[in-house]
Amino acid sequence: MHLDDWLVAAKTDADRRGLAALKPLLDMLADATRVLRGAAWNRHAAGGGPTLQAADKTSGDDPPS
Repeated sequence: MHLDDWLVAAKTDADRRGLAALKPLLDMLADATRVLRGAAWNRHAAGGGPTLQAADKTSGDDPPS
């Protein structure tokens, strides 16, 4: 589900339940989610980014230097 679709559904549900005060909070949550999804560090989550090679070096498989 796309974020905008979720927001419309959540606001509709808030109206149905008589929770109009929840709608500004839902808007803030949607805005924060957009910012987090657009962050540069989040692009690595889709794949193709750098791997965690440091974890391989500390795994204990290599003899100490």
